[in-house]
Amino acid sequence: MSKLIRPAHYEQLLDMKQTEQGIKQIKDFFQMNLSTELRLRRVTAPLFVLKGLGINDDLNGVERAVTFPIKDLGDAKAEVVHSLAKWKRLTLAEYNVEPGYGVYADMNAIRADEELDNLHSLYVDQWDWEAVITREDRNLDFLKRVVRRIYAAILRTEYLTCETYTQIKPFLPRDIHFIHSEDLLALYPDKSVKEREDLIAKKYGAVFVIGIGGKLANGEPHDGRAPDYDDWTTETDEGHRGLNGDILIWYPILERAVELSSMGIRVDKESLLRQLKLAGQEEREQLYFHQKLLADELPLSIGGGIGQSRLCMVLLHKAHVGEIQASIWPEEMVKECEALGMPLI
Repeated sequence: MSKLIRPAHYEQLLDMKQTEQGIKQIKDFFQMNLSTELRLRRVTAPLFVLKGLGINDDLNGVERAVTFPIKDLGDAKAEVVHSLAKWKRLTLAEYNVEPGYGVYADMNAIRADEELDNLHSLYVDQWDWEAVITREDRNLDFLKRVVRRIYAAILRTEYLTCETYTQIKPFLPRDIHFIHSEDLLALYPDKSVKEREDLIAKKYGAVFVIGIGGKLANGEPHDGRAPDYDDWTTETDEGHRGLNGDILIWYPILERAVELSSMGIRVDKESLLRQLKLAGQEEREQLYFHQKLLADELPLSIGGGIGQSRLCMVLLHKAHVGEIQASIWPEEMVKECEALGMPLI
């Protein structure tokens, strides 16, 4: 309960019926724009994968997956997905997708270790997307172009939402600002990671923080990243390490930065081996996914996830993600949110 943000003078701008209609409109419109911007086609996503193949994503590397035995497979264990970063890359290879094109999926996940608050739920829904790239595309300029296209789709969706519900006013800036996590640390050396994100997001309105996973000058990473999907160690022309990052926006209702997307250029063979060694996880080289990558059987790619409920939450000006999605919350949180005028579904 200590993590619950209690916004002063919060007022719901949409009733329950309008909210449900708004959710559908945002989801339909945004995914159409995303697929057009990045030339993606929809694929069907798994809810669970077999344990031990290295296909499920480890996120920060510490989250426990929800597991269950499969009776017809001799009680072999399945894991509910955390996200689909590695599964999508296998799918690109299976569908023989050409460079410049990709796939996206409606991903549903359970993250049992999540600390519940206004932005974090046990249930996660996101647009998971992945596109094939060439060796020449593995650079910061290409990453920034893709980020700008995603942000353009977000802006168009905000415009449509405000046109439909005139009581909602737009707040996102026209452009997104780019900053490396090392530069952000240098800018606010005495602040925590969360404080740095809040300060930079409030200053620019929308920001892409580059380079997440590798250690910074203070010996700590900006945030955790598993070593086997995003490339966070490759040296770039700008002298910084990392080809990944997060899209953050300043959200006035909660007066804090909100992450809408985690994304990046994916590891190649060299960066996979380098990052597994840095993480002390060399044994993962023997897993199915990693063997496929090391054998040059998977394409180079860029990809990420964009939170569906979270995007709907900020575009519909809600104060809690539980106003958008049905999940399980502590009873005391449910009661307090009701008293604060933000009833949870």
